[in-house]
Amino acid sequence: MNKILFKLGVLLICLMPFFTTAQTKGFSISNGEFQKDGKIIKIHSGEMHYERIPKEYWRHRLQMLKAMGLNTVATYVFWNYHEIEPGVWDFKTGNKDLAEFLRIAKSEGLYVILRPGPYACGEWEFGGYPWWLQNNPDLVIRTNNKAFLDACKTYLEHLYAVVKGNFANQGGPIIMVQAENEFGSYVSQRTDISAEDHKAYKTAIYNMLKETGFPEPFFTSDGTWLFEGGAVEGVLPTANGESNIENLKKQVDKYHKGQGPYMVAEFYSGWLDHWAEPFIKVGSEEIASQTKKYLDAGVSFNYYMVHGGTNFGFTSGANYNEEMDIQPDITSYDYDAPISEAGWATPKYMAIREVMQKYSKTKLAPIPEKIPVTKYPNQLIKSNMDVLSWVKREKPVVNDQPLTFEKLGQGNGYVLYRKRFTQPISGKLKIEGLRDFATVYVNGVKVGELNRVFKNYELTLSIPFNGILEILVENMGRINYGAEIVHNTKGIISPVFINEYEISGGWEMYKMPMNEVPVIKNETIKPGRPVLYESTVNIDKPADTFLDMTNWGKGIVFVNGHNLGRYWKVGPQQTLYVPGCWLKVGENKFVVLEQLNENTQKELTFTDQPILDKLN
Repeated sequence: MNKILFKLGVLLICLMPFFTTAQTKGFSISNGEFQKDGKIIKIHSGEMHYERIPKEYWRHRLQMLKAMGLNTVATYVFWNYHEIEPGVWDFKTGNKDLAEFLRIAKSEGLYVILRPGPYACGEWEFGGYPWWLQNNPDLVIRTNNKAFLDACKTYLEHLYAVVKGNFANQGGPIIMVQAENEFGSYVSQRTDISAEDHKAYKTAIYNMLKETGFPEPFFTSDGTWLFEGGAVEGVLPTANGESNIENLKKQVDKYHKGQGPYMVAEFYSGWLDHWAEPFIKVGSEEIASQTKKYLDAGVSFNYYMVHGGTNFGFTSGANYNEEMDIQPDITSYDYDAPISEAGWATPKYMAIREVMQKYSKTKLAPIPEKIPVTKYPNQLIKSNMDVLSWVKREKPVVNDQPLTFEKLGQGNGYVLYRKRFTQPISGKLKIEGLRDFATVYVNGVKVGELNRVFKNYELTLSIPFNGILEILVENMGRINYGAEIVHNTKGIISPVFINEYEISGGWEMYKMPMNEVPVIKNETIKPGRPVLYESTVNIDKPADTFLDMTNWGKGIVFVNGHNLGRYWKVGPQQTLYVPGCWLKVGENKFVVLEQLNENTQKELTFTDQPILDKLN
């Protein structure tokens, strides 16, 4: 018996290393430290969003991140990017292939921090929420509301099915998952909701993540003074924008049982930018110096952003403040980040890399070669088509009152509102419910613009007998941050008045979502009316380039079916980034929707440098 017990004891001793390895495999938070496979690590992360980078360039951008000295990439998952219609999911097409992004990150030796929301912010349309949630009268976003939480659960279940197997405890790259996002700032703004309800909501999201299958550890992120509203019991609180290390440690200790680890989840290497406002720059020395402070103190961090990329299509969001009803974000998400919009190493990148190299025990990976960029010759416009005539070929929706985009079943793009008058009327047109930009026409002639950005909601006009009023309205991006996120319907959302008379009855609405490229039929056009222009560009060697839209007015551009995003003469952005991977040898089709058309356009102009800081 003693011999048997002795042999069993020897066997257990032999197996102890195996049990220890099994227990410590993966990523954990233990004894106030981040640990990977039982070893203490520091997270040196950079944020980039796969949605904002052409899939063909994912590996290049991740290699750029690694060569800067980082070991982790953080990314948002935007719910509305993957649920493209109610109940229709896409995690495979083009930039939506999240699983492939995770595979590439792993193959490049990087950890991944996943930020699934359901609320993301990120200067993204509606903060990541699908626009049609607003059509459910029983649903209240970002609250302890059954209809909303049910929708969130469906989203998280679909997401988990895609990322399952990619967590560190499964041999994958994902080391942490965020529980909601910056909820403390929302609590501070929504004082009309009780603290108990706020707590119930954030707890429900945390439990939902766990029940769906997402493994520990989780984290929250807020300004350090906002932890009270955003922190979740048992979850690591991390700080956004906190440069004072003592403040960071004090607040984390308060909400995390008196210990770390200490992390700045959003270390702002630049800042976001709005149309009609100066492009914001943050100095290289400032970021390099703060990086050194974090490294000296053993603080983990995540550069937001390390590489911003581009708000292709209609993905850009908007902010607001006390002076402005809306502040739409520009198409470029360059962010003055260390890696530029086109993937170039900036002076800021080199300054950070130099600091990281001094603290690294090994030589950093070489900087990847710059993706070729060129300035193509100017190209003549091949054909043009009047937008107002084109859109009216479709059958309109008719209603007594103008309907919102949402009620029309349309998320983005444009809607033409049309009304015939059987009697003449003159005076002041008022559309206080304009969301967001409108060009106004009487009998096909432009009479002015209305603009929520500049709080311009009225203009003087005169409509003759049997005259037709047309209002082409553009959604410039739903608010993605703050208390006003709950008021995000688009189009004309309240009655239209001329003088004090409400204009009702017989409104025709023509939907123009621009989710497909129109077929252009060459025809006569008139200045002041919106126009679709087409140009065919012959290319021998595809390379990155920029469209120079300085001499244009306002609109969007497609290249080979890809929506490059919005341009607007007010600036500060005057160019649109054209990824070379979206071009091909031979003919390339460019289609421009020019809304203002103050001058008939004759050609497309290219450049090899972005213009992001020129206001008009």
